[in-house]
Amino acid sequence: MTDIEIARNTKLEEIAKITKKINIENEDLELYGKYKAKISEAVYEKRKDKENGKLVLVTAISPTPLGEGKTTVSIAIADGLRKIGKNSILALREPSLRSCFWNKRRSNRWRKSSSGSYGRY
Repeated sequence: MTDIEIARNTKLEEIAKITKKINIENEDLELYGKYKAKISEAVYEKRKDKENGKLVLVTAISPTPLGEGKTTVSIAIADGLRKIGKNSILALREPSLRSCFWNKRRSNRWRKSSSGSYGRY
């Protein structure tokens, strides 16, 4: 199954249901439709007396031979923590840089030099 087929067959869960599971109130959300939201800074103030949680940063240079990259590993960690009863939330902050560079190469601002590399002009 391709990535797009998986995405199209996935049933989205409303963000309000997700945030309810991690004890974030609806008034602390800035909704962008049913499936996206920003969390208010007020959440930090409400929880400042609680013990700090743990932060896991996932980084890598390149995916494994089977294609598991940072996104796959990050999702697996978050799902695994929830499976064992821990509260976890995942923020994917950086898009694939490969696609960013590809788009830059194809734009009018970039052109191929005589040496075969791409550069700004």
